[in-house]
Amino acid sequence: MKTDAFVIGVDFGTDSVRALVVNAATGQEAGSAVYYYPRWKQGLYCDAARQQYRQHPLDYLEGLEQSIKGALQQCPAGTAALVRGISVDTTGSTPVAVDEQGTPLALLPGFEENPNAMFVLWKDHTSNEEAARINEVAHSNDTDYTKYCGGIYSSEWFWAKILHIVKTDAAVQEKAASWVEHCDWIPAVLTGNRQLSTLMRGRCSAGHKAMWHAGWGGLPPADFLEKLHPSLRKYDKMFTDTVVATEPAGPISPEWAAKLGIPGDTVIGTGAFDAHMGAVGAGIQPYVLCRVIGTSTCDITMGPLEEVGHLFVKGICGQVDGSVVPGMLGLEAGQSAYGDVYAWLRRLIMQPLYALMKDDTEKLAEVEHKLLGYLAEQAQQLPLKEQDPLVLDWFNGRRTPDANHTLKSAILGLHLGIDAVQLFRALVEATAFGARSIVERFVSEGVPIHEVLALGGVARKSGYAMQVLADVLDRPIKIVRSEHACALGAAMFAAVCAGIYPDIAAAQQAMSSGFDATWHPRPENVPYYAKRYQQFLELGAFTEKTLSA
Repeated sequence: MKTDAFVIGVDFGTDSVRALVVNAATGQEAGSAVYYYPRWKQGLYCDAARQQYRQHPLDYLEGLEQSIKGALQQCPAGTAALVRGISVDTTGSTPVAVDEQGTPLALLPGFEENPNAMFVLWKDHTSNEEAARINEVAHSNDTDYTKYCGGIYSSEWFWAKILHIVKTDAAVQEKAASWVEHCDWIPAVLTGNRQLSTLMRGRCSAGHKAMWHAGWGGLPPADFLEKLHPSLRKYDKMFTDTVVATEPAGPISPEWAAKLGIPGDTVIGTGAFDAHMGAVGAGIQPYVLCRVIGTSTCDITMGPLEEVGHLFVKGICGQVDGSVVPGMLGLEAGQSAYGDVYAWLRRLIMQPLYALMKDDTEKLAEVEHKLLGYLAEQAQQLPLKEQDPLVLDWFNGRRTPDANHTLKSAILGLHLGIDAVQLFRALVEATAFGARSIVERFVSEGVPIHEVLALGGVARKSGYAMQVLADVLDRPIKIVRSEHACALGAAMFAAVCAGIYPDIAAAQQAMSSGFDATWHPRPENVPYYAKRYQQFLELGAFTEKTLSA
């Protein structure tokens, strides 16, 4: 193939958006830039006490433009003229209410400051009651519309969030003509195709979060939705067909081509969730588990349809034909808090210091930056003791196995001799135990796991956390070399959508970054962690029973 072809992967994360310009022939990263959402950074439209997390569409629009322009500015002169394709990934489920023209309500007069008119971020758990209602109705229905998403519907997903808002905000309920996932809206913006009748809906988001399945003709029917709330009836025909992410959404619009300074025939790919494209960027193969580790984790694996297509894997975040790679059954699980758990401890330690030492914020910022690294360095020197504190990783509820976001964490074994280092180690172990429960669920349900890959900031920066994970899983953990694997995966999809490669396998072979480290389990630690894991399960069962009561 020609070497003068570049593609752009755009990765919308929780705090920021990153654009990555990639040489499609070699996979070499030519330039990248990150844009932090200014409104989100100020804490606007969020209420942590209520687990309300909303993001304004202007953060996304500004970030889309600035990140791509910034990435292109890092490239050699003339690169922008050689861009052939752009694909995006986003968090999810992160839907927004739109009008008949596909415009988010927060961009319309009268809704600019209304959080319910904004994107409802994946980690928003204001709809716990609504998720419970969906499960109640689904499990008593003739057809259980949750059976392809693990059998338990989550408050992190599409219909629960919509149901909560239409119940609590009459103005949004009346104005909303439809709801669109973030990963579908960005390609619609870039192509100018935002009309609801033609806007393309991704298989990944629809199958994993919206109970879409070809077996019942698309979305759940009107009679089911009406049982949840009468106003949902109008949404049963929001869309019927879905597309896999190798399907082009169309050429870039003249407006955005001019805005970004790239060719007018640049192909825009249809979108998908960050973890699914990240797994592709990591080099996923059948029965390889890709742990996309950030503020939370998404655990992605896949298998041939003829081998696992008949399964109904309980308690995961969905099994969808083509959600990762066309022709494969994509399976998703994950933990609702991972990096967030470590960040919580850092805030716990630093918050009073900032309050008491307001005149030395520069020094405090330096300490904060080094804190987790110091704790990890000290923690790896501690001996393993059976009396050490034991922690559940449910700081943001439990995503999998068996979603329940009403759950809270618990800490067992605290005493006056416990210090910050010991508590940090217990938190690292908790996140590893949560990961093991996911692996064991896949295996027990008939999905073998042959290899484990890890990608993301925590995977690359915290060798201690990865070593503990290897010990707990009793499996090697291979660390993906690329710092931007999700954006790289999006770039691979862009290369396929633009016709540079015939399929994802060819794009992976040419563009994958490979691995730069492997953490092997330490045999002397494996029995200790196996016993601790059983205690983790017992603590979890006790805590869940107590909280439920």
